[in-house]
Amino acid sequence: MDDAGPLTGAEWFARSLAANGTTHVFFIDAVLRRTLIELGTLGVTRVLAHAEKAAAYMADGYARIAGRPGICFAQSVGAANLAAGLQDAYLGRSPVIAFTGRKPAADQHRNAYQEIAHAPLFAAVTKFDAAVEQAADLPRLLRQAWRAAMSGSPRPAHLDLNGLQAEGIETGPVAEPAGPDPAFALTMPPHRPVPAPDDIARAAAALRGAKRVAIVAGAGATASGAGAELLALAEALAAPIGTSLGARGIVPTRHRLSIGAVGNYGAPPANRIVHGADLVLFVGCHTGDQVTHSWRIPPLATQVVQIDVDPLELGRSYPHTLGLMGDPRATLAALRAALGTPARDGAYAAQAAAIVAEWRAEMAPKLASAAAPIRVDRLCAEVTAALPEDGILVADTGYSGIWTSTCIELNGAGQTYLRAAGSLGWAFPASLGAKCAAGARKVVCFSGDGALYYHLTELETARRRGIAVTLVVNNNSGFGQGWPNIQRMQGNKPGDVAELVRFGPTNFADIARDFGLRGIRVEHPDAIAPALRAAIASDETVVVDVATDIDPRAPEPWLPGDTP
Repeated sequence: MDDAGPLTGAEWFARSLAANGTTHVFFIDAVLRRTLIELGTLGVTRVLAHAEKAAAYMADGYARIAGRPGICFAQSVGAANLAAGLQDAYLGRSPVIAFTGRKPAADQHRNAYQEIAHAPLFAAVTKFDAAVEQAADLPRLLRQAWRAAMSGSPRPAHLDLNGLQAEGIETGPVAEPAGPDPAFALTMPPHRPVPAPDDIARAAAALRGAKRVAIVAGAGATASGAGAELLALAEALAAPIGTSLGARGIVPTRHRLSIGAVGNYGAPPANRIVHGADLVLFVGCHTGDQVTHSWRIPPLATQVVQIDVDPLELGRSYPHTLGLMGDPRATLAALRAALGTPARDGAYAAQAAAIVAEWRAEMAPKLASAAAPIRVDRLCAEVTAALPEDGILVADTGYSGIWTSTCIELNGAGQTYLRAAGSLGWAFPASLGAKCAAGARKVVCFSGDGALYYHLTELETARRRGIAVTLVVNNNSGFGQGWPNIQRMQGNKPGDVAELVRFGPTNFADIARDFGLRGIRVEHPDAIAPALRAAIASDETVVVDVATDIDPRAPEPWLPGDTP
């Protein structure tokens, strides 16, 4: 390919993406058509979605598995929808780069058709946002967007391109050649800073001095690939390991030190154990209300050591924090070396293991339940058994997040857990994006029926583009998480409370067949395992529609004052 003369913006953009490892882009027409045509000639897969939010979710799932930015496009009138789709990537710390077209400057502030200001839309959901006025600016601003998306706490970036379909950028000249570029070759994480030796020494001393140390790992630890270092430090300290949902499976969930997810989506043992710690080590974990159950797990007075690559997170929530600004994996390794071989009393770890074992024994009958309609606990147990050793599990938010993080076991090695950071309906489009980056690895999506309705049309995308995922639908004909609460609120007042959170019934296996895909309806627990085996073995998207009972509750998180 001859790059001797000036390239058009479309040529430079497409060749740069292809030369630096981008394998898929996700978009809604009509934008960047010349670029998309060029990408097709270069072997990059172009995935046309049915909604801008779905394209953003696909790019998010792709980024989380690929460890590099996911790319999504939308035309000017779809910019607001695309921005809304970036919320989950922003909250989930995922490096997505979004591109939109916009009316040229001469059309602005004149009531141009379908045009609103884009910068305010993207301000809340991006780390970097810039207008690209001419093609010559594209290389410089794309490099900056790429660096911003990948560095520190990864988060989305946005470039607003001149022209309704970005034609002002696509047709203009770019003088520099396209090809491999260090800025676009960044991997996750791109840098591994380590705290100063004095800070490491102080943290090691604090950890040695605490009798009961608990660890809570977050999505930053997962992005850093810190599982082995986390486990090594925990072994040295005899410290139980809890996680946020973003770090579920970073260590084997059945390991004797693993206590499960912590917070208001957590399993009961984890909160109880972390609450009893003298010192909590947060590793790449943003101490928000979810993972701390509104800052009660652990209590605010607890001594904390916190590792994070973003210095703004250190001590954000807990006043008694010794902060270590650094990459989680590299910092854990330095801490482990500084600790040496401390003498530890294993009583706290043994107590934690006993609490977890007792809870597992309580859960066992539910996980093996033969009831019909099917209990979700049993469905989760079957997913655990069916998920391949290198499988990827993608879970939606709400009850899907709670069920999967408390009742599905992960091996802490080849398996990967991705969860929605808050946007209902995220999981199915995100699972398609994840599969685009996953190669031969199998992807299983766990979604409630309420979430699936958001982006059901992406079944057509999966069929058209040949993207193979196993879509497991927890189909209870309603929003199960809120069902008992709204029944209590209704009380004896007249009216049908079901109108507020119940819908269906819908047979999603039939719908899958209408989209040209395979659908399997499951109404008895003994049929779950063969359905999952067949679906996972398939080379196309298969919908496994499981008729579940809406009334059984997911595990409730423990709080101080609850009976042990």
